[in-house]
Amino acid sequence: MDKNNTNTIVGKKIKDIRETKNLSIEEIAERSGLSVEQIISIESDENLPSLGPLIKIARALGVRLGTFMDDNDALGPVITRAEDREADSSISFSNGATDARKHMEYHPLAQQKAGRHMEPFVIDINPEDSPEFQLSAHEGEEFIYVMQGEVEIVYGKETYLLKAGDSIFYDSIVKHHVHGAPGKSAKILAVVYIPF
Repeated sequence: MDKNNTNTIVGKKIKDIRETKNLSIEEIAERSGLSVEQIISIESDENLPSLGPLIKIARALGVRLGTFMDDNDALGPVITRAEDREADSSISFSNGATDARKHMEYHPLAQQKAGRHMEPFVIDINPEDSPEFQLSAHEGEEFIYVMQGEVEIVYGKETYLLKAGDSIFYDSIVKHHVHGAPGKSAKILAVVYIPF
């Protein structure tokens, strides 16, 4: 499955869940604090935003974030082999910039795990010379380990530069953004915990 099909599935799943719960786009916008235009754009797959807005939509719908990405649910442990991760479907997100360039490619590591509260990803970050971004905040915690390259993390009023082997753990309720250092690509392991 290519990533465009995966993106379509995410948008379609959000729309299907919303319609199953008999909720209007306006109601989801009000509950999530996002604009009606953002919801329409996400559902129609014009733009997949950063994780923050998706987490807000998940909470507005009363589902886990992983519900948008799941294929099948497994009750036992879930193993993702390196070769499967690279060949498997990935999900591209923009950085919230107005031109919606896709700057991050997410490789989910636990899509089949039922009832999970953590979302682990390996994320490929494409280089940008002058990243534009919007800070986001949501409930939960995030852990990031830099596998390759250099990453900038804006957290509140501070900016942190992390290199290969560095890690950071933070509360997601503080406004934040993760992106490559200017002109640098990177690969990170990210684990997002969302209380439900």
